[in-house]
Amino acid sequence: MGDKFDALKLENQLCFPLYVCSKEVVKRYKPFLDEIGLTYTQYIVMMVLWEYREMNVKELGKYLFLDSGTLTPVLKKLEQKGYVARERDSSDERVLNIAVTEKGEALKETAVEIPAKIGSCIPLEEQDAVQLFQILHRMLDIFRGNSSLR
Repeated sequence: MGDKFDALKLENQLCFPLYVCSKEVVKRYKPFLDEIGLTYTQYIVMMVLWEYREMNVKELGKYLFLDSGTLTPVLKKLEQKGYVARERDSSDERVLNIAVTEKGEALKETAVEIPAKIGSCIPLEEQDAVQLFQILHRMLDIFRGNSSLR
């Protein structure tokens, strides 16, 4: 029988290995993202925009689990680089729409190599990677409210 304080041991926490692994994976992205001049947050914003072409800031934040306070400086920087255009919605000026530009679309040609490069930097067997991917996406579905597993 364990000590009542075992629950407070770092080694018994799920959050700690998730936190460290997340930091370490993002750290491995850095050299590849430096080559194309993006931070990790800018990269995930661009991935969403490459897929959807355009969406408003609120939708983008919901999709990426980021608040507008985090997204605003990222979007401003991406706009300065010419990768996105920000524009108020014509029917509701409170809504800010974000669209990928031609220059931003062209960046996709270089960025397309990054996932394969990252795959070689993460020491997981393919079966483990698939299982981890599935588990993490089930968790995301729960956090998004898309699952009855709560």
